[in-house]
Amino acid sequence: MTTNTANTLLLGYFQQQQTPPGWFDLLSVMIDGMVRNVGEAESLPFLRQMGEALADRVPLPASATVGELEANINAQLAVFNWGFIDIETTEHGMAFRHQALPVAREEAYQTRWCYAFCAILEGLYSRWLRSQGGEASLVFTRERLYSVADVLFRYANPQ
Repeated sequence: MTTNTANTLLLGYFQQQQTPPGWFDLLSVMIDGMVRNVGEAESLPFLRQMGEALADRVPLPASATVGELEANINAQLAVFNWGFIDIETTEHGMAFRHQALPVAREEAYQTRWCYAFCAILEGLYSRWLRSQGGEASLVFTRERLYSVADVLFRYANPQ
């Protein structure tokens, strides 16, 4: 079995688990319509705000260590069925690698969905980290896309 075939099978499995027909289709249509109506850049602040609102509804338990923070976030992501993260601390901040993100079933919409979902995650993680004592001056941003299901975020001072 080739890596490409294995990735295709893995992606198909996650799509079946994470993007139930009906609800995900409605959400995808809403996100796509918003981006088409107001533009991608203009929709990002709203999506971040929705992530912050979700964090307010679903707060994390207090975490004394980075390991506890990672475990608490992963426990909530498991409830949402949104994949998992690994946190790595660096001298310039923290790196959050989020893998197994929900992926749109239609290939033509996967990148747009990923960007929109990443904006939601930026708001969600920002609020969660501030609630854990993170400084308001630190910024949580998408840094790199390894794929539409594997994204690296950075939590650090703005550059």
